[in-house]
Amino acid sequence: QVQLVESGGGTVQPGGSLRLSCVASGNFTKINLMGWYRQAPGKQRERVAHLTSGTLTTYGDPVKGRFTISRDENTVFLQMNNLKPEDTAVYYCLATGIIGIPLYGTAFWGQGTQVTVSS
Repeated sequence: QVQLVESGGGTVQPGGSLRLSCVASGNFTKINLMGWYRQAPGKQRERVAHLTSGTLTTYGDPVKGRFTISRDENTVFLQMNNLKPEDTAVYYCLATGIIGIPLYGTAFWGQGTQVTVSS
């Protein structure tokens, strides 16, 4: 029903920047919430940022002031600045609250993109 494809991951030195993108496609009318999560080896998946109805943003405490989430139509971006080694993880895109599919609250996930911060 909904496919999410992330891009933009890679390896960067501490203090560097990366921009992740996630494009949503499929048979739907509107996505009300898009966001980013991450999962480091041996740790639980954690929320990075949410963007609701195109304007309301929330961020996880570890990334506040360094990461910025934005959206253009069905593409969500994550601008990551001043990256730290502890930001190393697989980053996943989320879409939920989708109008036009049978179950409004269904969560769809991308396949993930690796971000590595290392000197």
